Amino acid sequence: MLLIFFFFSLSVSAQKKERDTILVTDSLLLKSRYNPLSPSKAAFYSAVLPGLGQAYNKSYWKIPIVYGALGTGIFFYIDNSNEYNRFRDAFKRRLAGFQDDEFFDINGDMSGPDVSDQALQDAQETFQRNRELALIITVGLYVLNIIDANVDAHLKQFNIDDDLTFQPVIFRNPIDYRLSTGFSIKYKF
Repeated sequence: MLLIFFFFSLSVSAQKKERDTILVTDSLLLKSRYNPLSPSKAAFYSAVLPGLGQAYNKSYWKIPIVYGALGTGIFFYIDNSNEYNRFRDAFKRRLAGFQDDEFFDINGDMSGPDVSDQALQDAQETFQRNRELALIITVGLYVLNIIDANVDAHLKQFNIDDDLTFQPVIFRNPIDYRLSTGFSIKYKF
């Protein structure tokens, strides 16, 4: 009797229906809305800290380029400034009547100045010009960093979907029935 009850309970549980479930997903894609503050926010971030606007735009590969460009400009500014100061200090000491600057007796033969006063002044002017040029280029690269963050944020919001098509077409002119070519712009709503 116990055996019959056991088999009967198994057959009853085997007849139990399981529900089939299908996940229904919404087929509509939500378009991201245009955020007019996004480009200005990216430009502001990039102005505060170079490369931060690129990080805000998720263009992480541009950050090393920004810091490499700005770092190179700053390096050349500092290097030219140090060289300018070396030649300026030597020139000032020569004008004061001293003969102990680093360019006076380079050969060590005590024959007199190895670098003339005019050469010191020319080198000083050259390094001053190069220092100012490095500063202008570095400021230009900094501004370019801000512009890049702004333009990249604008282009991230650019609508690239299948609703807008631009294609060449060939059509028959209704007046003289000749074939003509042109461009067609179609926008689907």
